[in-house]
Amino acid sequence: MKIGLYFGTFNPIHVGHLIIANHMAEYSDLDQIWMVVTPHNPHKKKNTLLDDYHRLEMAHLATKDYPKIQPSDIEFKLPQPNYTVNTLAHLYEKYSQHEFSLIMGEDNLNSLHKWKNYEVILQNHNIYVYPRLNSDKLDSKFVNHKKIHRIDAPILEISSTFIREGLKCQKNVMPLLPKEVWEYVEHNLFYTK
Repeated sequence: MKIGLYFGTFNPIHVGHLIIANHMAEYSDLDQIWMVVTPHNPHKKKNTLLDDYHRLEMAHLATKDYPKIQPSDIEFKLPQPNYTVNTLAHLYEKYSQHEFSLIMGEDNLNSLHKWKNYEVILQNHNIYVYPRLNSDKLDSKFVNHKKIHRIDAPILEISSTFIREGLKCQKNVMPLLPKEVWEYVEHNLFYTK
């Protein structure tokens, strides 16, 4: 099975994440999309994150009606901060029958050269890239690379940061979240302080 790994802190998961994941599931050769909830992205401050299990629960709530999309807590059991190359090695050991690819925005592809052992990732895994409005010009070493597949997906500029700031300022951000996620956030008073 070909599985696309969509990594994120999902703090919170929003409709933009779902639109991209669903587009990849329906309009690429990937069979499934795993939304990998990252406990600690090395490029983000951990103190800004909700508890891992709250973010995982929101991912479950958001994806329950999407049979080709499922949340994953695979990084919860790995050393932190989480490095993608280590997670991929662990997944290969645990699920060697699957072929794992990465899903990322053009903005992340432009910083791929800063990732730990990015050459190993590119050598062993395909990368499916969705467009971003504010992307810089693509690094020449990634143009026409045989492992990088640009997908003509909808361009979405919704961010979890924007949603958190909106909630903190008591704005109505309900349309940006799946209904069950909105209810979970509202019930728990998340992101209001």
